[in-house]
Parts: sequence; structure tokens; C-alpha cells
Amino acid sequence: MADLTEIVRDLIDEGNSLDELVAPLGVLGWQEPTPAPGWSIAHQIAHLRWTDQAAIAAMTDNERWQAILDSRHSSPHLVDEQADSGAALHPDELLATWRQSRNEVAEALLAVPAGTKLPWFGPPMNPLSMATARLMETWAHGQDIADGLDIERVPTDRIRHVAYIAYRARDFAFAANNLQPPAEPFYMELLSPSNQIWVFGEDSASQRVTGSAIDFCLLATQRRHRDDCDVHATGPDADTWLNIAQAFAGPPGSGRGRNG
Repeated sequence: MADLTEIVRDLIDEGNSLDELVAPLGVLGWQEPTPAPGWSIAHQIAHLRWTDQAAIAAMTDNERWQAILDSRHSSPHLVDEQADSGAALHPDELLATWRQSRNEVAEALLAVPAGTKLPWFGPPMNPLSMATARLMETWAHGQDIADGLDIERVPTDRIRHVAYIAYRARDFAFAANNLQPPAEPFYMELLSPSNQIWVFGEDSASQRVTGSAIDFCLLATQRRHRDDCDVHATGPDADTWLNIAQAFAGPPGSGRGRNG
């Protein structure tokens, strides 16, 4: 797995790539709907800004983080409320403050001492996992924006981090769906955008997942239905996992319907 400096560099690149997609949009363009019900492009960026700000608090300000956590517990719709609030800003202000939060996240991640456990909405994470989670979310919400604009993004090998966090979150996905996590490790083999073979786990495992890396990442971030993904399971536990995989913290999402 990559080191923290590499992941933060990829996180910056992923944010810059999404920035290039939204920066040219006019005011009306920011209001274009995305596949997430009720969320415009502005909502997607506002959500990334808010979760960046939460990550900064988790890394640098215990009191501020606890206030965010308390708000999350007291308001079951806090995520949507924060997205609505941010989306109401003028796009220039929203874009500028999102850029600021991205820079602050990168700086804070590199300043966290190695081995530190950072609080989050799901299980606590070390800085490397936090950086990976921020990249995953930036990429996933960027996909929503690309879908809303009917643009096909060129995938990059930065999605290896998304595949990795989804693989590592296997047991969390089972538990989130009130299922007992399998005792046996899984083997996963994916074809990357650059036509490399990415391997996760031990080849001796009988429960196996193979296929396209981009499709697995779309599936695990619940941006595509399983039937629309070139991802295959061998073994009943692996098959179940592909129905419930999630690379994100929190309760299971509703996923996406089949294309066509």
C-alpha cells in the first residue's frame, strides 16, 4: 500500500481534477441535478466541503469535532442540512471555501503524528486511512457530478486507493447489514485503468472477486448497480459481499438502479 505522502498527493490531484470540472460552470450549471435525489452539483461540492471541515476538526480540534459529532447524533438529517446550507452559497464562495478546505485537509494530514488514531463517524482511523477516505469520497461525489453533467471521466490509477479502502471495509459492510463477517479472508484481483493487475489478499482464498477496477469502485461506492458492473464473485460469501459492499462509513446506502 502507498505511504501517506503519496496518498495525500493523489488526494490533491483528485480534488484538482474535480475542480477543473466544476470551475467553468455558470450559476445555473451549479444547480444541475445529480443522481443523488435532491442534490445538485452545488450540493455535492458543499458536502465535500463540509466533510473536509469535519476531517480538519477531527485532526486538529477535539472540541469542534465533538460539537460536529453531537450535531450528527441530534440531527439525523445533518448531512442533507449541511449540503443544503452550502449549496445556498454563491458558487464563487462555495468553490473558494472548498478549495481552502481541501488545502487545509492536506496540510493537516501530513502534520498528524504516525500511529495517531483519528475519530470519525465510523471506526477511528489512522492518517493514512483518513487520507484514503477523503480521496474515496472526493472521487465518488465527483462521479455524481460527472453523471449529472453527462460526462464520462477518464479513470486514473488513483482509484486503487478506493478499491483498497473498500476491500478493507469488507467486515464493516457485513456488520452494517446485520450479517456476520466471514471468517475467511477474500482474494481480489482487479484490472486497473492502466491495464495493471491489482491483487488484494492471498491467492489461496476460495472466496474471490475479479474484474474491472473502475467497476468495482463504482459498485463499492454505490454509484452503479451490480448488474452494470464487470465484477464477478466466486463463492457464496464473496457473492453476498458484492451485493452489500460499501467503501464509506455509516449505514448502507440505497445504491443505484440498473441502467436501462
